[in-house]
Amino acid sequence: MFIMLAAVDPNFALANYIESGLWLSIALVIAFFTTRVTTARKDAIVAAIGFAVFGVSDIVEAHTGAWWNPWWLLVWKGLCLLLFLALLIRYIKRRRST
Repeated sequence: MFIMLAAVDPNFALANYIESGLWLSIALVIAFFTTRVTTARKDAIVAAIGFAVFGVSDIVEAHTGAWWNPWWLLVWKGLCLLLFLALLIRYIKRRRST
């Protein structure tokens, strides 16, 4: 499925698993509070999914040994960051209009 480096540092892999847990936890918290908030619910759902997908990318990174290799992992992470940026811009615009 993906390229594994012969000798991935166990500390690097552990750090990525911990980071993945952080992103997945953020996704769960956002998803939980989405049920309570009516404003911007769609953006919150998209953010929760985005953080979950970003968390899974860290699990893949733990196995490949780098966030830029293979190339599609770099694209995957870049798309997640673009999504977060778009959501941030939408949030700022929404706050300014009120």
